[in-house]
Amino acid sequence: MQHATILIIDFGSQVTQLIARRLREAGIYCEIHPYQSADAAFERLQPKGVIFSGGPDSVTRDGSPRAPEAVFAAGVPVLAICYGQQTLAAQLGGRVEGGHAAEFGRAEVEILTASPLFDGVWEVGGRYPVWMSHGDRVTQLPEGFEVAGTSENAPFAIAVDEARRYYTTMFHPEVVHTPDGARLLKNFVHRICGLTSDWTMSAYRAEMIAKIRAQVGTERVICGLSGGVDSSVAAVLIHEAIGDQLTCIFVDHGLMRQNEGAEVVAMFRDHYNIPLVAVDASETFLDALAGVSDPETKRKTIGRLFIEVFEAEARKIAADGKGVPSFLAQGTLYPDVIESVSFSGGPSVTIKSHHNVGGLPERMHMQLVEPLRELFKDEVRALGRELGLPDAFIGRHPFPGPGLAIRCPGAVTRDKLDMLRKADAVYLDEIRKAGLYDAIWQAFAVLLPVQTVGVMGDYRTYDFVCALRAVTSIDGMTADFFPFDMAFLGRAATRIINEVKGINRVVYDVTSKPPGTIEWE
Repeated sequence: MQHATILIIDFGSQVTQLIARRLREAGIYCEIHPYQSADAAFERLQPKGVIFSGGPDSVTRDGSPRAPEAVFAAGVPVLAICYGQQTLAAQLGGRVEGGHAAEFGRAEVEILTASPLFDGVWEVGGRYPVWMSHGDRVTQLPEGFEVAGTSENAPFAIAVDEARRYYTTMFHPEVVHTPDGARLLKNFVHRICGLTSDWTMSAYRAEMIAKIRAQVGTERVICGLSGGVDSSVAAVLIHEAIGDQLTCIFVDHGLMRQNEGAEVVAMFRDHYNIPLVAVDASETFLDALAGVSDPETKRKTIGRLFIEVFEAEARKIAADGKGVPSFLAQGTLYPDVIESVSFSGGPSVTIKSHHNVGGLPERMHMQLVEPLRELFKDEVRALGRELGLPDAFIGRHPFPGPGLAIRCPGAVTRDKLDMLRKADAVYLDEIRKAGLYDAIWQAFAVLLPVQTVGVMGDYRTYDFVCALRAVTSIDGMTADFFPFDMAFLGRAATRIINEVKGINRVVYDVTSKPPGTIEWE
């Protein structure tokens, strides 16, 4: 990728990804790296600017995270946010102290002096809403800095050294609760770092096609097609690059949404004419899951069987006389990469995490082709549109590799899966009828391992409880519940109870999703 780059050094903030999202939206390529490996990332990327994220630690604690000294020695522009401001101040000779009044939530900053950071956005003398999240604060600035903005509990809410192009904020510009924050970040990358917006999906498409051809050469590639957006976009992109050197393998494990398997086969085999092997392995998977209630055992069982079926089909492909496949393609996304080397030391994952197999078996003797590993989910969708995939498919809600198994807590049976599939289809149909499908990141039904007494007409029933979930999100890392009105929930619940035999009660889940959690369990 021949793009000018911004390096984001992650000190552990839950919203670090939002910094990258704001920069990508501005057409700027950036990468997130934890502070522990930031030295190597800085040397490799040679970035045109660096952003320090926030973080949960205290600069006053011995051994707390620090930024690489190479960043300061290089003379590149720096934007330091919250904890980033504090460590920058401490490393350059300032002072940070705890024990002062903390600020968590909304605050106002008053602008004291002009700066390129907020040129055209904020005026001197104005007061503007921001989002704070800090306990410690800078009490003495390093030499060369001046205060550009202040808040009630952060006397150095904005502190800058214009000569060295160091800009620091105690507030978080990356979150939506700082209304002008995205414009401040644009000023940093455009006005201060001097970058142009050259990060587009059209350019990415051309660059990645060239990269795939260079990596693969004349070898064969197999792609595990799950039916989701990620693997589908990866398959279409790779096929555009190398044509029939690619063969897709679609394993139907019997845990998919209603009619989904047939739709995937029809689109890729009939519409795109991509070589596709479709395997109905539902009996194998459901037999292996019989009586299994532990969620982690379910996921590992599905992952193991997926690899076994996949390997068996790959051997059949290798026997066709056209050569043994040397590459395995998968739809790894940038959030997968970030999580695998996260600040908190998340597990390294070498195969798409939704299959949860914990690594690519050495016996497969393959190299990975991961054409989406630099993209966020909405960028994948934009790339899919660039490639001509239909909007109805590109906008489909994400679906986990373990499928309905993790939306059916407790033991999985065919009858329960049938109930869940029908309830899910009714729920999504009501969402579409209400014109809400595209406003929701993900919606699905869950069949709870609970049965309750109910009365339906003149009959007493003892049936299952169905939970409905719908969330809004940008990248799937964090999510909040969608605020349906009661009329909608009433319609959806009534249809499910009337149309799905075996369910007599419906509840709506209003929990949020913190970073890194899975969809239901």
